[in-house]
Amino acid sequence: MSENIRVRYAPSPTGFLHIGNARTALFNYLFAKHNDGAFIIRIEDTDQSRHVDEGEKSQLENLKWLGIDWDESVDVPGDVGPYRQSERRHIYDPIVEQLLKEDKAYKCYMTEEELEAEREEQIANGMPPRYSGKHANLTDQEREQFEAEGRTPSIRLRVPQNKTYKFNDMVKGEVSFESNDFGDWVIVKKDGMPTYNFAVAIDDHHMKITHVLRGDDHISNTPKQLMVYDVLGYEPPIFGHMTLIVNENKKKLSKRDGSILQFIEQYRDLGYLPEALFNFITLLGWTPGGEEEIFSKDELIEKFEASRLSKSPAFFDKQKLEWINNQYMKTKDTDTVFEMSMPFLMEAGLVEPSDKEWAYKLVELYQPQMSYAKEIVGLSELFFKENLTMDDEAKAVLNGETVPTVLNELKTKVEQLEEFEATAIKKEIKAIQKETGIKGKNLFMPIRVAVSGQTHGPELPNTIELLGKDKVIKRIDEALSKI
Repeated sequence: MSENIRVRYAPSPTGFLHIGNARTALFNYLFAKHNDGAFIIRIEDTDQSRHVDEGEKSQLENLKWLGIDWDESVDVPGDVGPYRQSERRHIYDPIVEQLLKEDKAYKCYMTEEELEAEREEQIANGMPPRYSGKHANLTDQEREQFEAEGRTPSIRLRVPQNKTYKFNDMVKGEVSFESNDFGDWVIVKKDGMPTYNFAVAIDDHHMKITHVLRGDDHISNTPKQLMVYDVLGYEPPIFGHMTLIVNENKKKLSKRDGSILQFIEQYRDLGYLPEALFNFITLLGWTPGGEEEIFSKDELIEKFEASRLSKSPAFFDKQKLEWINNQYMKTKDTDTVFEMSMPFLMEAGLVEPSDKEWAYKLVELYQPQMSYAKEIVGLSELFFKENLTMDDEAKAVLNGETVPTVLNELKTKVEQLEEFEATAIKKEIKAIQKETGIKGKNLFMPIRVAVSGQTHGPELPNTIELLGKDKVIKRIDEALSKI
């Protein structure tokens, strides 16, 4: 693309960073970087009633953690600021005055109760609820009367009649709306703050935004924004509305859906890797082509073509997320994985700071299996149990004919081992094979079940080393007592 691409992510500071919003930010970031453009973050905080004190900070911190950076925002000012809508009244107010002066907007003094009664009457009559235009043509005398009553007006845009608003969506193709489906809508609330659709259109124009990539749930906002562009003589940006993210029941992700963790902070708290989450979220509604699913940030920037945005809903696959994170965990340096995992072991009361060397080996042992850092607590429970519990499969292993021979030989060799470490333990297990002729599953499975209570697990010699001589001997005795 030859033009100077400028895109934006514009969150409301009304809560923490949601997966859907993170995807919007990520797609805009990738689109900008792929096209050597600029990525801007604008805070849309005109709705003070829903403002959350930590909302803006959470958004920016979690975007940084994911690996997304930006060219302009509240902390990196450019020449089109301010970057909070609440600080842009000096831009909106003159435009509103201009629209009032040109009679393209007007003051509406109807109360919430009057508007609600109007809506209820329309619904009762089988009509779609929309503003009737009751105050569209007030006389000066009527306006003075309402103000004398102490009524505070909102300001509404005059919506033209019989006009079709069309745009070519990057994902959906041509989309059109009829102006007659809309009543005159509020552009400035009674508190003097501009409404979302009014402010967004002005901001996108003044910030020279060329493309607007956002979720499918915003498509109903587009005609109102096009009306603002039209009435002010602005050139609209190119729109692209990404399909929704759905759960396994094909339902839109709802913040009330407890089956899926939906906030980036929750994944941070569990010890997911940001680069894995970046990779996973990019594949929610975009395809790189081919079978490969693991990509670095630079590879995704290089591959990100908007033409590959999906037209079908994006399925949030929890198993796929865990698989992708596991791919990253396996190749991450163990020092980092340990630093992420140690706090969880300590929080669970399993280790102390003085156990750092032993805990490092434990994390190293389970690193190939871990999908996220907190998982170390559940994966390694066999090391902290006083008494092992065995399932039917494990119990069946101990019923094998040669099991007593294997376990008695193992106990003798463990007791005699002076240097209790994995390499020496491996040699002794091989010696048991040589001396008894017992090999394969008949050798390794009884040993694993006796020391861990499990039929599957990490490297057996390393597991035995970390359990320690005393615990291993105790567990072998317990296993032999059950045979």
